Amino acid sequence: MQRTENAFKRLLAGLSGMSILVVFGVVFAGSISRYLFSSPLQWSEEVAKYAMIYGCMFGVAYAYLQGTQITFSIVIDTVSAHLRRRIAILVDAATLVLGGILVHAGLIFATKRGGIVASGLGIEMFWAQIAIMIGGGCLVIAAVLRIISFFMAGLGEGEDA
Repeated sequence: MQRTENAFKRLLAGLSGMSILVVFGVVFAGSISRYLFSSPLQWSEEVAKYAMIYGCMFGVAYAYLQGTQITFSIVIDTVSAHLRRRIAILVDAATLVLGGILVHAGLIFATKRGGIVASGLGIEMFWAQIAIMIGGGCLVIAAVLRIISFFMAGLGEGEDA
């Protein structure tokens, strides 16, 4: 199971990194084209914007799997380890549900408004808007992996669950 989780983490990290690389590369190319050659790349802002959205979606799932997402640690640090484990499983279940909601909402959004053509790229907005659905799917997979890992490690290791 750990191998699957590590492979998914590497995939998310790679996709996040590639997204950021695209953002920086496109913004750099657009700046060079605009200021050195007085010929702006009309599509560069849209590509950078969409790459940033995808990068955020992959990065959220990656941070969640790493345990580096934003938390209320001031509250969590004050409770017992047993209660902390219970809270963690509740957070994982909530993340699973919210990821599912994102998948559903993203699919509805992309299918209803996805036929609009992006002005700079000339492609249907569907390809930009499914980022919400993909990000939700990544969160669902991450939550499932964490829940499985949690139960494989044992609910309480000697405690009554």
